[in-house]
Amino acid sequence: MRTLSLAAGTLVAALTLVGTDAQAAGMGSKASPVSKEIAAAVADPARPQADRDRDADRKPAESVAFAGVKPGQTVVDLIPGSGYFTRIFSAVVGPSGHVYAVPPPKRPDAPADRPDPAAAVQAIAADPHYGNVTVQQEKLTDLSLPAPADVIWTSQNYHDIHNAPNVDVVAFDKKVFDALKPGGVFVVLDHTAEKGSGFRDTNTLHRIDPEAVKKEVESAGFKFVAQSEVLRNPNDPHTAKVFDPTIRGKTDQFILKFRKP
Repeated sequence: MRTLSLAAGTLVAALTLVGTDAQAAGMGSKASPVSKEIAAAVADPARPQADRDRDADRKPAESVAFAGVKPGQTVVDLIPGSGYFTRIFSAVVGPSGHVYAVPPPKRPDAPADRPDPAAAVQAIAADPHYGNVTVQQEKLTDLSLPAPADVIWTSQNYHDIHNAPNVDVVAFDKKVFDALKPGGVFVVLDHTAEKGSGFRDTNTLHRIDPEAVKKEVESAGFKFVAQSEVLRNPNDPHTAKVFDPTIRGKTDQFILKFRKP
């Protein structure tokens, strides 16, 4: 793997100040400390500029720190999309760890010109810089890993699992539970829906009520650990579709952490 940026130490200090400022402003619980490995992963010059341009809104260092990702771990990136977090996880866990990117199969009814959901992460895995990444394309309900994971992560996707045809979401959560080591964590990051709306807006607005997610995931055997407010936007009225230009990229989002006993 190529050498990571020497600016990591400076980034750690800057992110510590950001976390302190957010806490002072009443943005939520104390921010998780950003390790030097996470700071270096975010500062890695190998990351595409398009990813870097999104960092101000996505706050990857604080989010990954909240998840507790560490060197040597096995991390699963469920529905990784373009691999924004896959690259970061790869750098954080390092050569002694491993990352499984798990995209869904291309739907048989998808247009012929629609890219395979695995294409972007397959390109990442083919890059020697990310030699610890394996792509495992399969139905989410068939999730099966070669070895139990330390962290399973899904970002801005949990609501879409509710929109998938013939998917029992609690059964999916149980598959995630089974794929983790005892003490392993499941992290769900998604767009916040109106309080009390449950799963009403998953298909229309692509939002989901975090309280409904908590209850559903806990029903699979998980214990709720904590909720990060690092991606909160109190000015989001929760009434617009997440792709609406007035809110896209700046939606109110939650991050929930669950632990397998």
